[in-house]
Amino acid sequence: MSHHYVIGDVHGSYDALMELVSLLPQDARLIFVGDLIDRGAKSAEVVRFVRENNHLCVMGNHEEAMITQGFVLMRCFEMDEDLPTHSMWYSNGGVWTLRSYGIVKLENGKPVKADDFAEGLKQFKDDMKWMEKLPLYLELPIEHPSEKPVVVSHAPIATAWAMRKIDSMYGTFARLATTCRRDPDHSDAPIFNIFGHTPMQNGPRVREHFVNIDTGCYMAEEGYNSLSAYCIETGEVISVKGS
Repeated sequence: MSHHYVIGDVHGSYDALMELVSLLPQDARLIFVGDLIDRGAKSAEVVRFVRENNHLCVMGNHEEAMITQGFVLMRCFEMDEDLPTHSMWYSNGGVWTLRSYGIVKLENGKPVKADDFAEGLKQFKDDMKWMEKLPLYLELPIEHPSEKPVVVSHAPIATAWAMRKIDSMYGTFARLATTCRRDPDHSDAPIFNIFGHTPMQNGPRVREHFVNIDTGCYMAEEGYNSLSAYCIETGEVISVKGS
């Protein structure tokens, strides 16, 4: 039977991802915690790999930023306007994503439209539409030693788990799932939550009720700079050096 491997925040580190995948069983079922993009140089390649292989993925805050800012950028291209010179997404690695699609280049340190952006822009739009449909979480029908439901999300959500079924609280739940929370939950949490979002030094943080699988593959600081996968069925962790 195929095992499920949850992979941490890739952030455009395509080469590291390929190395990590090469170490996993050929029939492994891959699940991504979001933040496929930004900061690394090959975000478009990472998205293509996930999409072409129909791997599961949840919405991360960087996908959310690409969707939001992407609509602004599309208007600039369609109306033949200059690109914005600053944005929160740019400063969080979005410029690297745009460059990976070949739609932006840097001039004097500022993003401007690339000379030949048509093909890359078409793919960028299509990937944005795909990202819009990413779920906030995945509840997996997998038995786990914790005997709790296994839930994959971008940020830790166990404390807010009940909110998902309350209409008036769903907006708050959505923010918690993608961006707001960084602290893991207590051991009495109702789910076994696997997430990323907050880089861990010296390997993933594995506890009886959660796993933080983000090991800072884009960070050169000591104790970070690796990309990791966690096997739900066996608890095995596999890591490679970031790129």
